[in-house]
Amino acid sequence: MVKIVLFISAFVPMYIVFLLTLIVELINKNLRFNITNTVVFVVLVLLILIGVVGLLWIVKDKGKTYKTIKVVSKKNITDQHFLNYFSLFVLLALTFDFSKLCYISALVIILIFIGVVYIKNNIFYVNPFLNILGYSFYDIIYLDGEKECETRIFYKGELKTGDLSYNLYSTNKNLSFLELDG
Repeated sequence: MVKIVLFISAFVPMYIVFLLTLIVELINKNLRFNITNTVVFVVLVLLILIGVVGLLWIVKDKGKTYKTIKVVSKKNITDQHFLNYFSLFVLLALTFDFSKLCYISALVIILIFIGVVYIKNNIFYVNPFLNILGYSFYDIIYLDGEKECETRIFYKGELKTGDLSYNLYSTNKNLSFLELDG
């Protein structure tokens, strides 16, 4: 369930753009409220709520396993993955037409295909909504006791290396968050 919520949350910015576009089109009377537009409106609102509430729940859930670590080295890799998402987002948003059921159907099929790849390959780090919330994605090397380990984490703010202690929270092996200890 966490994987599905992470996938839905990755597209929250796009859902918001679609929802605003739909509202503007309805206000300007370029579209009328019919069954299709009503269903699209409701589904977009639900997806936004599920994405926002679900992601905030995942990020704030302290029931995750954690350990205290020291970061030896870091590399911010947020930008390496954001443009791939952004190009897809722009292509879908620019060509979308709410008055045609074929566009809505194509969007659903594209999102299903992306969802299967996203979940199957555990690419949770491609989530621009987390970046909007202030999180960056890092490859880090850290000390776990005396042992050096590598992982990918989300961290809110600028991650520092050195003598600072951090708590490494892992929802699963492919989704970890780091917080300053204390």
